[in-house]
Amino acid sequence: MEQQDEYGAPGAPSAPDVASAPGGRVLAALAERRRTGSRPGGRTDGRRIALAVEGGGMRGIISGGMALALHEAGLTGAFDAVYGASAGALTGAWLLSSDPGQLAGWADAEYARAMVRPANVLRGRPVVDLHHLVEHLYAHVARMDFDAILANPTTLHPIATHTGTGAATDLHPLLTDPARLRLALRASAALPLLAGPPVALDGSHYYDAGLAESVPFRTALAQGATHVLVLRSRAPLAAPAAGAAAGAAAGAAAGAAAGPSRGSRMVARTVLRRYPAPLRDSYLGRAERLLADEELLGRHDLAPAADGPAVLSVRPGSDAPKVGRLARDPALLRAALESGRAAMDGLLARLP
Repeated sequence: MEQQDEYGAPGAPSAPDVASAPGGRVLAALAERRRTGSRPGGRTDGRRIALAVEGGGMRGIISGGMALALHEAGLTGAFDAVYGASAGALTGAWLLSSDPGQLAGWADAEYARAMVRPANVLRGRPVVDLHHLVEHLYAHVARMDFDAILANPTTLHPIATHTGTGAATDLHPLLTDPARLRLALRASAALPLLAGPPVALDGSHYYDAGLAESVPFRTALAQGATHVLVLRSRAPLAAPAAGAAAGAAAGAAAGAAAGPSRGSRMVARTVLRRYPAPLRDSYLGRAERLLADEELLGRHDLAPAADGPAVLSVRPGSDAPKVGRLARDPALLRAALESGRAAMDGLLARLP
């Protein structure tokens, strides 16, 4: 007999069916919170559900489209915390603001021009102009409601890399006012060379999260998350015929085996030479960490454990547009946003 969901729509699987499928424990937990109208600060289910958002410069528009679909589905309040790395921290901030619909602004030509400014090279400024993006565009033009983010009971956790230790650092404890929130957003995305010097906050300096934790699910798990939904901005790293998780792991393994790129070694010898060795080591070890992340996330997606934390990744399809870190073409960015939105809509169609 054909199943019906709580609104009478045919074809939706029951909660037990969802929970037993790969990734189903995360979907079942989200569905239960939506069904009960659970809100942050008034939970009784004993769960801590986190959203982890990958960045990647302008490639972060893909995970931004996924976050937009979550907002449109009314599921933002189902999460207790949002962890963002680099551009993923910007997406997380918009999602928790008073106007998450502005996530669509990722595809706006003005947004791309504000963030990626090639002419800055002639003025001795970074190509990725985070100061202009956050302190001008977000503060005065396409205004981000920083007070609403700070007051949101779903907490924002921008991840950055500490220049002294090379370790991924959760900047949430430092978000005490709008000015410090803006600094934290800039710190999370301050990529060496492309985005200028590290950002100073409370006596420490921070670079882009990607130097230590490109996909910020490990920090969420370390802080007690029982369920994590991971928004990926990368399509599978190999042909889909190999299987999404296996293909991604194979592609990451190839990158890790090749070691740091020539460009990465150059940045370590020049831009990062005056920082402690742990920061340079962290920067040069990015390919190996990506491999470890792909393998761990693949195990969670394909063969999830019956107990312990539940983690589910959402990726764009293999036919998603290829978006470079510095992309500015509005048509390409719009297509990428929609590919992320479609990937999330496809996942949410499985919710009972």
